[in-house]
Amino acid sequence: MKQDKKESVRKEYGKIARDSGSCCGSRCSCPDLASGYDAGQLQRIPGEADLGLGCGNPTAPAELKPGETVLDLGSGAGVDCFLAARQVGPQGRVIGVDMTSEMLERARRIAVENAFANVEFRLGEIENLPVADNTADIVISNCVINLSTDKQRVFREIFRVLKPGGRLLVSDIVLLRELPEFLRDNEAAYASCISGAVLKDEYLAAITAAGGTRLEVLKESPYGNEIMKDWLEALDLPSEKLQGQETFLASVTVRAWKPEAASSCCCG
Repeated sequence: MKQDKKESVRKEYGKIARDSGSCCGSRCSCPDLASGYDAGQLQRIPGEADLGLGCGNPTAPAELKPGETVLDLGSGAGVDCFLAARQVGPQGRVIGVDMTSEMLERARRIAVENAFANVEFRLGEIENLPVADNTADIVISNCVINLSTDKQRVFREIFRVLKPGGRLLVSDIVLLRELPEFLRDNEAAYASCISGAVLKDEYLAAITAAGGTRLEVLKESPYGNEIMKDWLEALDLPSEKLQGQETFLASVTVRAWKPEAASSCCCG
């Protein structure tokens, strides 16, 4: 079942990459309804890198510094990688990881055509990152971890590849209450960031269990039922079943830190 869901996601996002426009041209995937991108940011990167797949803007509160190494999980066509590349400068480095070959082809082509020399894209799954231990100063991700069937493993991988004292900054979809039954096992809802989401407290607990400290929710934006109805209708799902139900989905932006390495100094 887990592999079926992964292949469904891979197929859906491959189609989005090939179709080249926003996902909302056919069936929406993760909605670009709570993103924090401003016009100034998007003007600094190639327009074809933004496919409207995010649920936030993890680069905005990341406070990236020149020379830092950034790792982007589920980098897609590279929108957050290219934004980060501008901030870390030529002495910095940005690594994007994505499991969809069509997305990687698109991102790599954009990087070459626009001379982003400090960005590279790697094929891989976020549960098994093709990145060495203690590589990144910061790991970012935008509406991707909710698609994993093993979120605890994803967070363990994140804290493996972070340098001591490094930070995690993710925007993602979480549940505010249990998912309505008609959405739980729906394949389209899974690939669209709905039925793969977990309760917010469970999501935050997974970060802490993996080693995250100083955990904080920087932003939380619930999706009202009117937005959800439009979203479900785009997926050919029965939006009328939301009648009378409370809001159950939200986008959050979360930050956490990997502890500093313990000092080996002996004061004897």
